[in-house]
Amino acid sequence: QVQLVESGGGLAQPGGSLTLSCACSGFTLNRHTIGWFRQAPGKEREGVAVITTDRDGDREIFYHWSVKGRFTISRDSAKNTVYLQMSSLKPEDTAIYYCAATPYEMVGGTGYAYEYNYWGQGTQVTVSS
Repeated sequence: QVQLVESGGGLAQPGGSLTLSCACSGFTLNRHTIGWFRQAPGKEREGVAVITTDRDGDREIFYHWSVKGRFTISRDSAKNTVYLQMSSLKPEDTAIYYCAATPYEMVGGTGYAYEYNYWGQGTQVTVSS
């Protein structure tokens, strides 16, 4: 049974940092693409960062332009966990953050939400002074 469980959300001040975790079970982490998405009130769900494996078995990482240089995605295969380290947080980063998985490679970007098969329940991130 595939399961993704996010944790680590909360309240942060502008310029602050948070690290989100996505604990995965029921599938082989290195054989799946894991994406972090976020959805703010009244907005569509958007891809933030993705970690995928290309046809040569090499890891590829893509970021949304708005978080490049501030967010870092990583995975720990031994712990079956994917992380999203967020720094220099801005109020516009406020959203519910979801991790999602698909057995397919993502090429050139984070992809769209409909391309992912499995989702976590989400964790709230609020950036405010």
